[in-house]
Amino acid sequence: MDYSKDFCVILAGGRGKRLWPCSREAMPKQFIDFFGTGRTQLQATYDRIVKMLPTDHIYVCTCREYLEMSREQLPDVPERNFIVEPINRNTAPSVAWAAMRILKRDPESNVIVLPSDQMVLNEVSFTHSVELGFSYVAENDVLMVMGVKPTRPEPGYGYIQMGDLSCKPEVYAVKSFTEKPEREFATMFMNSGEFYWNTSIFLSKVSHLLKSFEQIFPDVLRKLRYERIEYTYEEEMEFVAKNYPRYPNLSIDYAILEQCRNVFVMQCDFGWADLGTWHAIYESMSKVEGDNVIIDSKVELEDCSNNVIKLPKGKIGVFNGLDGYIVADSEDVLLVCRKNDDSSLIRKYVSEIGLKYGDEFV
Repeated sequence: MDYSKDFCVILAGGRGKRLWPCSREAMPKQFIDFFGTGRTQLQATYDRIVKMLPTDHIYVCTCREYLEMSREQLPDVPERNFIVEPINRNTAPSVAWAAMRILKRDPESNVIVLPSDQMVLNEVSFTHSVELGFSYVAENDVLMVMGVKPTRPEPGYGYIQMGDLSCKPEVYAVKSFTEKPEREFATMFMNSGEFYWNTSIFLSKVSHLLKSFEQIFPDVLRKLRYERIEYTYEEEMEFVAKNYPRYPNLSIDYAILEQCRNVFVMQCDFGWADLGTWHAIYESMSKVEGDNVIIDSKVELEDCSNNVIKLPKGKIGVFNGLDGYIVADSEDVLLVCRKNDDSSLIRKYVSEIGLKYGDEFV
């Protein structure tokens, strides 16, 4: 397939607090070799897409604190392909900025937006889905999200209800979107067969994406796009520094799935998991005896079940009689708590520890 008009934006600015204490503000999960594969999650995401696209077609959205780590881990990505937020405004404004830069390079370009903290088990199927997605958005002015069939009633994911079938057998109009429903509703959604998980992987023609965003960010986008058709890189940076604070704090998921029109979902099957929480990691990863998930750690278990355990290199853990717990050790912080599907508990601990002991432990 010819990818000459296709681009990618990787989102790498998240704080990763839901995987605390192993993911910390100074070193979030996307920059960690979390699973002992030899590559960080950011690098694994890059590896997946660079097999299809030229390196200079890959952009990385991050924040000032993580720019150096992003550069170090992705040394082949050109300097001007790093989109660095002047202040934190969530993912939608940074994607809009990246899209403006891509549009200036090629007015007929298409883009795929990828989070940097996801697992993809079947890369052949992933490549096939990306090819289909690019070909569809190139021919249609739509916003497309990749969806995967639920395998369990997971409350921590977003659910997309499929509407009418489009001209392609795998592509449906989005009828509704529900973010992180209660387990009872997640069970209903899964059993209905009408709902797919939201992977937060989006595709669109860049011109259509920006046109859709102009309904949400009216003056900020139009000033750069229409009032200053010809502008240098330096003028763009000056404009962004001045105007970026005017963007609302909005996620790409909310912006597209709840604010935009003409949104479609493509049915995909590439072994996907969002690795944003301890619960999601437990549910997604293969389990050893006793239904325990051991993440790149040396442990001895006796009479233990349903736990997720992550220890630092060089440390051995011995556990007896533990059932349904998270054990996460990061040298200076040890977390032992009941495993559940509510990540707000971890956020509460992060806030409390920061206030009581200082930000260096957050």
